[in-house]
Amino acid sequence: MSKNLNTNKTCVIIGASHAGVNLAFYLRNEGWEGKIILIDSDPTLPYHRPPLSKAYLTSNDSIEKNLLKSAENYKVENIDLQLNVRVLSIDRAKQSITLNNGSTQNYDKLVLATGARPIIPPIQGIKNANNLFTLRTAKDVNNIRTAFNTSKTKRVVIIGGGYIGLETAASLKKLGGQVVVLEREDRILKRVTAPEMSTFFMELHNKNNVSILTNKNVVSIEPNAQSNTIVCADGSKFDADIIIVGVGIHVNLELALEAGLSIENGIKVNYTTQTSDENIYAIGDCTFHYNPHYKRNIRLESVQNALDQAKIAATCISGKEAVYNSIPWFWSDQYNVKLQMVGLSTGYNQVLTRTETGAENKLSFWYFKDDELLAVDAVNNAKAYVYGTKFIKSGEKIDKNKLVDSSVIFKPVNLLA
Repeated sequence: MSKNLNTNKTCVIIGASHAGVNLAFYLRNEGWEGKIILIDSDPTLPYHRPPLSKAYLTSNDSIEKNLLKSAENYKVENIDLQLNVRVLSIDRAKQSITLNNGSTQNYDKLVLATGARPIIPPIQGIKNANNLFTLRTAKDVNNIRTAFNTSKTKRVVIIGGGYIGLETAASLKKLGGQVVVLEREDRILKRVTAPEMSTFFMELHNKNNVSILTNKNVVSIEPNAQSNTIVCADGSKFDADIIIVGVGIHVNLELALEAGLSIENGIKVNYTTQTSDENIYAIGDCTFHYNPHYKRNIRLESVQNALDQAKIAATCISGKEAVYNSIPWFWSDQYNVKLQMVGLSTGYNQVLTRTETGAENKLSFWYFKDDELLAVDAVNNAKAYVYGTKFIKSGEKIDKNKLVDSSVIFKPVNLLA
């Protein structure tokens, strides 16, 4: 975009996590010379979120060691970062927003990077529980650290056996906690992966003396002195000094809903991340977007998606052309295991496992729908992640017998049908 087209324009970004922060800097890289205003309700300088349940939880570091950008970076790029400020409403007709400090701010382009918040399940007694936390923000982790360090017995119960719950369990076990994970489904990670992966992580945690119990639907929490008794529907009870709830998220849709934007399992955006309003874009966890590879709309909770969409939005807001076309990928660190996931396994009808010889916990799970590779879960196996990405993108047919045969040298050319 030429200088005289955007110098006097304003782009307002609501939400300063990975999506919002990176969008602000990408905009400058794309040549946007107008105002950039980045607003967030968190009082802390924006920080990396993936380490919260892992390295940050197990360290004594301050959040300043995990910042996305330094305070100086925002000044250098002339990005107006407004923290501890909440947006109350959007007036699409006037192209303005109202803030909780009573002021209004006009915009030429508005970007919603509003993310999500943890679900607090309707469990009897949950509001009165002692030392009960979610894990979404640096403040959450700081509170967990304090409670854990002052607990004499270090008894922790984690409600929810998803990736955040399991990562937190591994981290607190590393710190010496007595950790129990309660999952209401018949297996952990049921919504996101195959039984083979659930079994792998169940065994991994058991080997590390973390107790994972399935079919445990928590119905009440009874606080007593400094601890709690957690009661499940089957009558079983568990004592805990600290309770961590990780049962999923609510997408932050309120602003978009009140503004009358199209909503469908998130803020609906097109291939340029534009909403139903041509001057409003949305990026990150809050969006429901079309993925050309899988030929359907999806909503993703991942840093990768936040960064990819931020790049697309920055390019398009700056007057250039760009289209979202990414293969999703994710990761999880637990104990000495690094899991790298690529693709979406929804709709698979076959899972094949390849185990590499001569290395502990080095394997990969390959999800197929007939002969089409949909996704790969790679455990301590970067090659499987890289090769899986290549095959998913190319659509090349894989010889399944060679894939599972660990005597076949693990190279793409050797796996082709």
